[in-house]
Parts: sequence; C-alpha cells; structure tokens
Amino acid sequence: MTAPPNIFDSTLHRRRLNRAAPLFHRADFLKRRVAEDLVARIEAIHRRFAVAVDLGARDGAFRDALATSAAAAKIDTLIETDLSEIMIKPGRGVRLVADEERLPFAETSVNLVVSSVAMHWVNDLVGSLIQIRRALKPDGLMMISLLGGATLTELRQSLLTAEESLRGGAAPRVSPFIDAADGADLLRRAGFALPVVDTDMVTVRYDQALDVMADLRAMGETGALTDRSGPMLTKAVVRRTCEHYARWFSDADGRVRATFEIITLTGWAPHRDQQKPLRPGSAQVRLADALGVVEQDAGDKAGG
Repeated sequence: MTAPPNIFDSTLHRRRLNRAAPLFHRADFLKRRVAEDLVARIEAIHRRFAVAVDLGARDGAFRDALATSAAAAKIDTLIETDLSEIMIKPGRGVRLVADEERLPFAETSVNLVVSSVAMHWVNDLVGSLIQIRRALKPDGLMMISLLGGATLTELRQSLLTAEESLRGGAAPRVSPFIDAADGADLLRRAGFALPVVDTDMVTVRYDQALDVMADLRAMGETGALTDRSGPMLTKAVVRRTCEHYARWFSDADGRVRATFEIITLTGWAPHRDQQKPLRPGSAQVRLADALGVVEQDAGDKAGG
C-alpha cells in the first residue's frame, strides 16, 4: 500500500493558525462568504440533520451564518472542530480540537459534514473523504469547499519570476491546490454517491501586493510545506515580487487583484433508496426527438 504524500507540515500549519487567531477576524471575508453559501445550500434541501459537523471551523463563520438563516431549524446539534486549539477555544457549543486527517467520529454517527476553506491543507484528501463517508449515516450529506488550482495565481507568477530573476531559480512557496476536474474522481474514490463538483471564482482587490500577503498571514494561510529546503525570502525578493504584481495585475485605479477559486465537493453516503442512474439503453425517448432535430449518421456533416 502506497503511503499518502507528505506535502504539508501539519504541526507548522497549526502554529500558523495559532498565530493568526487574534487577527483572523480582520481577514475572514472568504471564510464567511463560503459559509453563507453552504448554509444557502442547506436551506434548499428538504431534510433535517440531527448531528452536523463543521471541520476547520476557525472563528465559527458557519455557525454564525446558520444562526441567522432558516437552515438553523434543520440542525439539532452542531459540532465544530479545528486543528488550532486557540482558534477553537473562544467558541460556543460543542467544539473539538481535531485534525481533518484523523477524525474522531464513530462510524454512522453524524448526518451532515461541512467544511469551508480548510481542507486544502490535507495531505491525504481521499483518506479524509473516506473517513467522512464512514462517519456519515446512510444517506448523510457532505459539502466541503476548499481552495482550487487558480487560487493566488497572481502571487505565484509574481513570486516565481522575482526569484528566478534574482536567484536564478525558485523554491516552492505557495501551496498546491486541487483542480476542479479532479473533484468528481476524488468523491467516487471515497465511495460517495451522487457526486457534484462546482466552482466559484472570487476576485478581491487590494491597495498593494503587501496587503494580500498580510491577509494570508491573518488567515493562517501562509506556507506550511514539508519541503522548506529553499532559501528564505529576502526583502529584495519581496520587493521585486510586489513590483511584478503591480505591473501585471493592477487595474486602472492602481489597485491589484487576487484570485481565489472555491471548489465545492458534494456527496451523499450511499443508501439503497437513493436515486440511481438509468441503465444504458433504457431510455424511453430518442434524444433527437426530445431535441426536435433530425438524426444524422456519424459520417455525415451538418448542412452537407
């Protein structure tokens, strides 16, 4: 059995989150946007969830969004977890310090699992998804939103070019993220039924690139890669990075852009009563008839 890659240093990531905790409220706009989206999705589902879990709860953005929505009546008990003991400490209700890669929940013990902008730090994402699926009761729901591959493309390009120009090479600095195209495969490998993947591209504007970096620090989203063999960032590299950023990614008013791609993975724990895809060849209506078009042989060209 092949061991999962050890891309992220979870101990270092916990320290980053602990350091960010006092400032997190200043840069939690992304967390709250995603939490509100998850709550809106729950509102549209005609289902009650006796026990729900919020993985990577941070400052309780999901709990706060839930409290002011109609979805609050659909959840009896909310359990919040976080890797950071400082992030989790001030909260209300049931809160646990827990690693998203080692979930503390018994099999078939919860009805709903959500996570907003936290699980992109997981080394073995499929393994974590399998743990979530096992913790869910049959026909239980999982919705996790995490950062995708287009996230911070402006910072990546600027930093890479700055290091290459000053040092002749670049060290890994920004975390790798999954691509939306991989999402459905991850859900299927983890054993989820009715998998759905969707994306949301969010563009945030800042006065300067240093403000982007300050927000990432306040979010606890600065580098925690296991491979830190490269040289430390110098003021010269940061200054050159900011110059490239301003030159390539600024608007007419001089403000710069930062892209965040939010990928949401939705899946249900399998249950015998769930809707199943139709068997091949079982359709009762021809597609051409449904679309109101003339069916053509494979070798014909339209209009030929």
